[in-house]
Amino acid sequence: MVIIRLTVLGFVAGFAATLVFHQVAWAALYVTGILPAGQPPWPLDPTPPFGVPSVISKSFWGGLWGAGLATVLPSGRGRAYWLRWIAAGTIALTVVANVVVPLIKGLGVQPLDARKLMVGCIVNGAWGFGTGLLLWLLRERRATRPIL
Repeated sequence: MVIIRLTVLGFVAGFAATLVFHQVAWAALYVTGILPAGQPPWPLDPTPPFGVPSVISKSFWGGLWGAGLATVLPSGRGRAYWLRWIAAGTIALTVVANVVVPLIKGLGVQPLDARKLMVGCIVNGAWGFGTGLLLWLLRERRATRPIL
């Protein structure tokens, strides 16, 4: 029962962190000109195969990542907790987005682009921090809720 609750909380935290932390970091890179004009934050363009807005698709995948990582990253407090979440977002999500996803899409091995990696590390690190924060807040709220 605990693992199910943790998985659900991880999904909620990851979904929300994508909408807030990931996309705010994306917006900051966008307004500073680091991202091209055609890549605005909170994109609403439809994604195949169901035509779901892109930001919702990204949030769904962020939720799946949050659910999975919430079950494998140890809970806790202090510097190690935050570093684990930030590192997981920065490294795991960026590597998967730049290496695994192109292979799944049949694009083969793509040359690594330093700018794309930098952007990935920033927005995915923000997602990792946000997911860790929201998960921590959800756990704390549940732990401090009065017993009826």
